[in-house]
Amino acid sequence: MIQTLSKNWLLLALCGVFEAIIAAAYLIMQETNRPLTFYSWNGTITLIGKLTLAAGACAIIAGIARSTNGKSWFLVLNGLALAALGIIQYAFIRYPISLLTIALLIVLMAVSIGILELEIARTLRRQRHVMDGGLFAVAGVASACFALAFLALGFRWIKIEPGSHIDLLLFGAYFGFSAICMLAMALRLRTQGFSQSRGAPVLPPLGNPRHAH
Repeated sequence: MIQTLSKNWLLLALCGVFEAIIAAAYLIMQETNRPLTFYSWNGTITLIGKLTLAAGACAIIAGIARSTNGKSWFLVLNGLALAALGIIQYAFIRYPISLLTIALLIVLMAVSIGILELEIARTLRRQRHVMDGGLFAVAGVASACFALAFLALGFRWIKIEPGSHIDLLLFGAYFGFSAICMLAMALRLRTQGFSQSRGAPVLPPLGNPRHAH
């Protein structure tokens, strides 16, 4: 699984870039006092939907492409949830979608990527990269905290005051966090793949055996 992700690190980085733009858009929207139904935000929400759909596609492909030793199904699950959220924001913007539906999709995203981060942390610790493993473990725990926060938001355990836009603030914070995680994962796995390729043993060519003297 790690080797598959290492080969597809560029797709992970691209997913992180898309999520960073999404986070910025949500935080900009959060600063306004106008309601989301205001016509001027329709284009922004549609753009967010397209970017979310693109990020989901990158995550799905990164989890299964060029996989010789194993696929990353948790990354694929994260990508499917991202893509579903993107379709809702892009194709169903004119239809009423409950906050619970959106929150549960983000819960699925946070849980799946959190489990993946914990798996990477365990692998890095086995390879004696203790500090890197610890950072990914912290990221996995933080993802679980975001999942709980969106669960509370979806079931209205967190009260949203009129004009507060705390939901947009949480969306922006999560996508910003996820972008950092994706970019860090891409960078670390790129280094991991490079190290493995450099450290692979070089075998003598067939038909030219070495003789001991």
